[in-house]
Order: sequence, then structure tokens, then C-alpha cells
Amino acid sequence: MTHHFDALILGGGAAGLMCAIEAGKRGRRVAVLDHADRLGKKILISGGGRCNFTNIHARPENFLSSNPHFAKSALARYTPADFIALVEKHRIPYHEKTLGQLFCDRSARDILGMLEEECRAANVSIFLNTGIQEVSRTTEFVLRTSDTEFHAPALVVATGGLSIPKIGATSFGYDLARQFGLKIRDPWPGLVPLVLDQDDRSRYCDLSGVSAEVIASCDGQQFREKMLITHRGLSGPAILQISSYWKKPHPIALDLAPDSELTTIFRDPKTPRTLTALRSEFRKTVPARLADRWLEHHAPQSWTNTALSDLDQQAHTWTILPSGTEGYEKAEVTCGGVDTDELSAKTMESRKVPGLFFIGEVVDVTGHLGGFNFQWAWASGAAAGRAL
Repeated sequence: MTHHFDALILGGGAAGLMCAIEAGKRGRRVAVLDHADRLGKKILISGGGRCNFTNIHARPENFLSSNPHFAKSALARYTPADFIALVEKHRIPYHEKTLGQLFCDRSARDILGMLEEECRAANVSIFLNTGIQEVSRTTEFVLRTSDTEFHAPALVVATGGLSIPKIGATSFGYDLARQFGLKIRDPWPGLVPLVLDQDDRSRYCDLSGVSAEVIASCDGQQFREKMLITHRGLSGPAILQISSYWKKPHPIALDLAPDSELTTIFRDPKTPRTLTALRSEFRKTVPARLADRWLEHHAPQSWTNTALSDLDQQAHTWTILPSGTEGYEKAEVTCGGVDTDELSAKTMESRKVPGLFFIGEVVDVTGHLGGFNFQWAWASGAAAGRAL
């Protein structure tokens, strides 16, 4: 059986659906093909099932890419306000959590339902359980399954990255890019918990569940948010944020007490210089169990002013050497991907292969935690959809 369309979109996630809606609204005959049994699986599990669908503060600086300028055009032409207008048109209740992050009041199903409804209104054809076995191009693109062929002059690759393989993530998009001669920036897991080495694990990981506000720094980037100790290492927003910039064997610096001087009290000659006094001072800023444990391993060798000053400095620049990450199974996104030098920043079309587009997570543009990756999906999807 053979189907003919104006454009084929591989992947029924956030970017693919937005692209289909924008192209369909402009009268293009569009088909979305997905190997899964339902659309938007990643949308449904995002934000703890509430879908952090955008961030009102989204700016190019919130994205990591080998070309920091690449995302500017698409982000400027489809903004958080544009997506919010769509959400409000569908009367979906939402709220701002912290730092500009917008979540559904009810469930991520509201966002997926909205996208499905917009696809229906734009006459988009959806093909689920559709595993593509071969992609070729002569005068047009031909996609073959076991019993069907799809033909179109344009092909949009919105297959996502390698994150969360249990919901169907594969390397298909990267393989396709290579097939057509496009360069790939080596992918790595982003927004992912870090694993500590054996020594640090034995020192700290029995404190699993303890959370503290920290500033995590690495590679010239820093994030001030919560850190969570896990049974294998560190997680929480501050750690997930910095993980996208971390590469083995580099260290990560943690400021355990932002805005606080932990040993100021000892400038008063009446204050006894004892471990008990020091512990009580640390506990005012750092959670008690973490304060006690950290001091066990960093207690001052003497009570001189210099030793106390050094201790204070150590608490603001606690250096951790992670042994690795929790990998793609726990990573919220995949960093790296199709090299932005291969694509038009305005349309997402390949510079080498006319009619071939790459959008969303498969491209080397990765947002910070907090709704930025969805905004990139909407913006890059809209850019390609309008160009079709």
C-alpha cells in the first residue's frame, strides 16, 4: 500500500506535533509516523505527570549548543507567550511553580489532548505502531514499513534523543542524519543525576533523602537550587542543571552555604572554639545531618583564624569528583545531536539535502531544567512547520 503526502514527520512528540499543526494549518497534507502505540509518551511523564510545558523567562542563554546563536531565530519567532495563548484558547488551567516554570493544574494529558485536537483541526494524518525499516530519496523521500510505503517531497525528523529508552527512545534520528551525510555532535545524557565514587558514596550516601540549597558550579556555569543526596550520589534541580555541562573527569564545586559566612561567630573572643560550637553554627545554614557529616570529614586541624577561614572557604567550594551519571535511563534529555552547522537556523532544513528537516531534541540544542526543552520543541517545530 502506498501513501502520498506533502510532508512526512517522523516522531509524534512535542516538536513533531507542533510542526504538523503549523504545516497542516497552512494547507499542507501532513502525516505523523511514530513507532509507539500512542503519541507524546514523553509529554505524559514530564513534570511528574503535570507537564512543565514552557518557561516564561526562556532566552537563548538558557540553552546549551556548540553554536550558542543557533536557537535565537526560532525562539524569537515562537515565544512562550505564543504557546500560552494556545493553552488558554483550550481553557487548560495552569500555574507558575517557581522561576517561571508553567505546569498544568490537572495533568499532562491536557497538553497532549490539545495537540491532538489541533492536529485533527489541521487534517493531520497520524500513523501509530509504524516502524520504519528503510528511508530513501530519489526525486522525493520514500519511507518503507513491512507492508506500506510513504512518499513525500519533505521529511521532518523529530525522533528525539536517547533519553528514557523504556518509553521507546532510539538512535534512529542520528542514524538517519548520518545516512544523509550530516555531522553529529557526540550525544551525552543531560539533566541527569550524578553518581559519586566509592569513597564519597560510603561517606555521604546513607544520608539519602537529605536536601539542601546549594550553588553547583562547573565549566563556567553555575546554578543555585536544591541538591538532593541519593543512595548512589547527587540529584535535585541544581545537580540536574549542572550535569548537562559536566564531563568526566572534571570536578563539580558545591557551595553548601550560599550568602552565609559559617565561621564569623568565632571572631568574637567570647565564643569558645570547639567542634560543638562549630557544628551548631553550620546547622543554622546546612541541614543538620549533612552539616554533622561534612564536618566529620573536614574538621579543622587547629582553631587558628587561618584554619577557620580555610574551613569556611572549603564549605563554599566543596569539590566533588563524580564517577559518572545515571545514564540515559534517568536523563531527562540528550545533549549533543545533529550539528547546527548543518541546518538553517530559520527553517531547520538541512543545508545539504533540500526537503530534509531536523527539529527538537535530535538537534544539538539542549535547554536548562524548567520547561526550556519544551519551548525549544515548540519553537523548532513551528519554524519547520511554517517553512513546509
